[in-house]
Amino acid sequence: MVTATPPNSSQKTEETVDPSGAPPAVSDIAPTNAAVVLTDAPPGISPATVDPDDLVATAKTPTLMEKVQAFRARHEKWEMAAFFFGGFLYDIISLSRIDDTLTMVQSFAYLLILASLLLLEQRYPEGTPPPVALTKVWRWREDAIHFFFGSLLSVFMLLLFKSTSGFMPYIFIVGLFGLLVANELPRFRQLGPIVRVALLSLCVTMYFAFLLPVLIGRMGFWVFLLAVSLGCASVFGLMRLMERLRPDVEYVVRKVALPGFGVQAALLVCYLVGVIPPIPLAVQYSGIFHDVKRVGPGLYQLTSVEDSIWYKPWTWFGPDFVIRPGDKPYYFFRIFAPKNFAPYKVRVRWYYDHPEKGWTTSGNGFIANVSSNGTDGGYRYYATTSNLKPGHWRVVLETESGHEINRLSFTAGADTRTEPRDLKMEYSTLKEIIPLSAEEWEKEKARKPTGKVPGETAPPAPVPQVPMEEAPMEAAPASSP
Repeated sequence: MVTATPPNSSQKTEETVDPSGAPPAVSDIAPTNAAVVLTDAPPGISPATVDPDDLVATAKTPTLMEKVQAFRARHEKWEMAAFFFGGFLYDIISLSRIDDTLTMVQSFAYLLILASLLLLEQRYPEGTPPPVALTKVWRWREDAIHFFFGSLLSVFMLLLFKSTSGFMPYIFIVGLFGLLVANELPRFRQLGPIVRVALLSLCVTMYFAFLLPVLIGRMGFWVFLLAVSLGCASVFGLMRLMERLRPDVEYVVRKVALPGFGVQAALLVCYLVGVIPPIPLAVQYSGIFHDVKRVGPGLYQLTSVEDSIWYKPWTWFGPDFVIRPGDKPYYFFRIFAPKNFAPYKVRVRWYYDHPEKGWTTSGNGFIANVSSNGTDGGYRYYATTSNLKPGHWRVVLETESGHEINRLSFTAGADTRTEPRDLKMEYSTLKEIIPLSAEEWEKEKARKPTGKVPGETAPPAPVPQVPMEEAPMEAAPASSP
């Protein structure tokens, strides 16, 4: 067995003692928590003793604002998306009527601020000290410019969206939405004055395109042409002011004239081809019914057939309009125009998807005179057509000049059942945009002993609302839409 013997402690002590008998030397390394004496002191002043922890450089504790800025820097893209969708949602909720005075004044103020900021940027380019009054806020100028652009584009896009439901106008609305999204992207902002002048030119013309019909009380090509003319005048005025700040003709032409007047030309072309919706008209509601009757002052009864049975799944996906002998569809709509708007004309066209000829229609449709009653719900009208066939149908409401206001598609099919129909009754009142169900209407009537609902009395000197009856589809040669 092998054992380990510990060393002799006395022998080890003797080996470590200095033979000269001097006391053992103290280690040159002081403990880490020992005080340090500063010997580099002026004459006559005793050296000071300092805690060594005070000599170590420590990181500064970040403030709350610094933490917030660091968090924003780490999540810059998410912040941008949150602000974009939050602002867009706010615009949807707070959007008012097109003839709202506050909205028009606010938009005009935004345009003035934008023009002023663009001129100040040219007067004080990058590297030039800004005015003393703007020193503290000058670094936020770019964010302010794109905030105002985003607000204007959002309002214009939403108002245009309410003015149409057609395919061609949606192209223009999608284009505005693309500009609204691009306005939030850093790369788009770095493009400089060309993009900003183009956006300003667009916003100025769209502003006058909304304002002039409200002030004049009319719409049409000449009104839009006047809006484009005012937009061109604004671009020309911006050019003259820019020449005073930067007397470089080539720069002004390239950065202001080309993008500004180019946008005006593009807007005029878009209006002529029907891409821009018919401002300021807007269809608030539309639907297809089996019957429409005026049953009282300001009250319409809308009848439809409930052909879908909840416990029979094969009936869930049937045609929208079931046909029995004598049935014909009624297109009911309510259209809004600003207060004091002059009487105007609309055209209703019925299109049928012919198995061989494609989409066909009869004649030029039926033109009806419509008046503005100044209410939020708009003016109500209905149209019908005879000789309904099974298949796909489309009814289009447009202005007299051909700009599409509303489009509604539905399918028609033969009703193979012989039992009595289950009819659904709805009631359209003056103030309620969406028709009330029979149960809701009974509750409204019960509120008043006379059976009248507040606001259901006809306005003074009402314009008579008569149904529009179009000729049979076979009465005229078919043509493609």
